[in-house]
Amino acid sequence: MQTVSLPAPDRFRPRRSTLVYGALLVNTEVLLVALYLLLTDVRITSWSSVVYPFVWINVGLWALVRTEPKPRSTRQARIAGAVAVGYLLVLFVAGGLLSPSHPEVQNSVLSVSLVTPGTGPVIAIDTGLVQFAAIPFLVIGYTALAYLVYATILDAAGGAVSGLFGLFSCVSCVWPVLAPLLAAVFGGSAVATAVAFQSRELGTVIFLATVALLYWRPFKRS
Repeated sequence: MQTVSLPAPDRFRPRRSTLVYGALLVNTEVLLVALYLLLTDVRITSWSSVVYPFVWINVGLWALVRTEPKPRSTRQARIAGAVAVGYLLVLFVAGGLLSPSHPEVQNSVLSVSLVTPGTGPVIAIDTGLVQFAAIPFLVIGYTALAYLVYATILDAAGGAVSGLFGLFSCVSCVWPVLAPLLAAVFGGSAVATAVAFQSRELGTVIFLATVALLYWRPFKRS
C-alpha cells in the first residue's frame, strides 16, 4: 500500500527570508554572549541558562512576524485587543515583571542590571505606584503569547478555545503561587527571579507548546 504524504501548510514552511534573518539573529546572539563573557569576569556554569532565554526570544519574534490577524470588524478587533492587553498584564504580574511599588519609594527610580544577554540587560523602573522590570526574554515571549491570543480570538469569533488553553496552560500562570516562594528565597529581585525561571526546562517546553497551539489555530480562516 502506497503512503501519500501531505504537504505542510504554507504558514508552517520556513520562508527563505526567515532562514536568512534567523541565521543573522542567532549569529548576533552568539556574538553578544561572546562579547559579554570577554568583557566581564562572569563564568557560565550552566549553558542552559544562556540558551533558554534566546529560545524564548527567537520563537517569540518568529510568532510575531508570521502571525497575521484578520479582524472581522473594528468592534471585534477592539474587543480582541482589550483581551490581549489584559492577558499580557496578567502574564507580567504572574511573571513578576509588574508589581506594586515599595512603600518607601517616593520618586521614580530607574536602574539597569547587566546580566547575561537574553536575560539582560534588565531595565527596572519604579514610579512610586508600580514597578516594572523589563527582562528581554520574558517581555518578548509574553508579548508574542498576547499577540497570538489576539489573533486566536479574532479567528474563533468568540470561541477562543486555543486562547483560553494558552491562558491556563502557559507556565507563567502558575507564578502567583510560586512567586512568593521565590521572593522569600531570592529576596524579590527581578534578576534573581528571572534566573530561577529560566533554569526550568519545563517552562520553556510549555511556552513552546503554547506558542505552537496558538499559532496552529485549527479554526484559522483561510
